[in-house]
Amino acid sequence: MNRRSFIKSTTLTMAASTISLPYGLDSASASQPLFKISLAQWSLNRRLFGRGGEEPMDNLDFAKTARELGIEGLEYVNQFFMDKAQDKKYLKEMNHRASEEGAVNLLIMVDREGQLGHPDSAERKQTVENHLKWLEAAATLGCHSLRVNAASRGSYQEQQKLAADGLRQLSEKGDEFGLNVIVENHGGLSSNGKWLSGVMELVDHPRCGSLPDFGNFLIDPEKGEWYDIYQGMEDLMPYAKAVSAKSYDWGVSSDPNVTVNQRKGRESQVNFKRAMEIVLKHGYHSYVGIEYEGHKHPSMEGIALTKAVLDRLSTELGS
Repeated sequence: MNRRSFIKSTTLTMAASTISLPYGLDSASASQPLFKISLAQWSLNRRLFGRGGEEPMDNLDFAKTARELGIEGLEYVNQFFMDKAQDKKYLKEMNHRASEEGAVNLLIMVDREGQLGHPDSAERKQTVENHLKWLEAAATLGCHSLRVNAASRGSYQEQQKLAADGLRQLSEKGDEFGLNVIVENHGGLSSNGKWLSGVMELVDHPRCGSLPDFGNFLIDPEKGEWYDIYQGMEDLMPYAKAVSAKSYDWGVSSDPNVTVNQRKGRESQVNFKRAMEIVLKHGYHSYVGIEYEGHKHPSMEGIALTKAVLDRLSTELGS
């Protein structure tokens, strides 16, 4: 099936899977929540990979698990159904499970498909091609976006130009599917808010945007080089089409003002209230995705603690 025919055949599926409000920069009103809550599938990676001593779960049970936690928005990770991107029967079952639970498919986070900013133009082109099957899968699932990475090599400016080139190519393909291509701050220079916002400017395509992540501003773990979290959020929110509320190990009080990251022996504090104030200041009222990466709590508990804080902040910041 060619791409044009595919798009036509999936139109009804996409319409049935979306909600009445547009994704991205929705406007809040008295009849709507200040923001909505979704769940990044990576929060359950220990269960999905069957490690860490937690009860194993299957990718097809993601929608049910999210709804058990009181969460409707689903953010998939391709690593958990890596060989199913072109399996229409399997994707249909994913759609069925989501619909059955009253959940909404939002996006697929794509890893392990190459560097969109690879210095070699043929490699960049191949990486774009590698992502096309995930664009088709995201369209089949009725998602609004594909989350990708902006990895590259070279100097600061060289990497900006190379990443922008690959992202522009993929965004043009995404436009054919009616899908956004969004970039997360995800290590290396992509965790430098100024660098990534500059990439967004160079891409200059309405389908290309950012997915600011509260906790992914570590540029170089060997040097312990961090970009300021709140400056990074300010840098990336003007381009945001999704937001990731990364959390680690919550204290007993689950104070929304402080959470401590003890990952790899380093400590950094994320003030959830301050981060969400930045998100809302930029007019963003759509889904905020919980991405729990701590080890102090079991996955389900860590997700529930993070949701409780976001629920509190929705009430507090909306008053």
